[in-house]
Amino acid sequence: MTDEVTRRLIHMSGMTVPLAYLFGPDVVTWRLVQGFLAAALVVVVVLEYLRLSVGLDWAIYDRLTREYEQDNPAGYALYIVGMAVVAGSVSIGLPVEVAVAAMLMLSIGDPISGLLGSAEASNVKQAWVLLVMFGVCTLLAAPFVPAAAAVLGGIAATFADGVKPTVAGYVVDDNFSIPVFGAVAMWVGLLVAG
Repeated sequence: MTDEVTRRLIHMSGMTVPLAYLFGPDVVTWRLVQGFLAAALVVVVVLEYLRLSVGLDWAIYDRLTREYEQDNPAGYALYIVGMAVVAGSVSIGLPVEVAVAAMLMLSIGDPISGLLGSAEASNVKQAWVLLVMFGVCTLLAAPFVPAAAAVLGGIAATFADGVKPTVAGYVVDDNFSIPVFGAVAMWVGLLVAG
């Protein structure tokens, strides 16, 4: 199995977090989801500190990180940070449904877009790949929020997927921006719709 496919399968494994809540909210409460992601956040912060500062160099890092992640926080860490930010935002009023939809956009929409876009020679995704990303993310959000909010979330997630800005020398990976931008856009959509 290629490293790219392995990365995408690991990426998709993150859908177990929101799905566990959806299929068993009496057992897997939202507080449990938040606690799990908070613990995962501590683990990835420690691992990334060891990798970037101390020089921890496990073989798995060579296989599953991209070249631009060698001296930057790795995508897996930003994945957990993005999920934890969205899950934690429920405590300040973000609807759980929005958080679940944003997490699914990251764990399902992004790997699909990534696989479709990985055959390209450049870092710029083709319009049709971004259109697929928009469609997938909008459909993932539709069961949880009204149509207008789902479309806004799809637009925001697609923007995050297509743009990877560099801030102070660090690449802002879409593993962070997809769930955060998607959640904010859906929340705004809900607030505007009343």
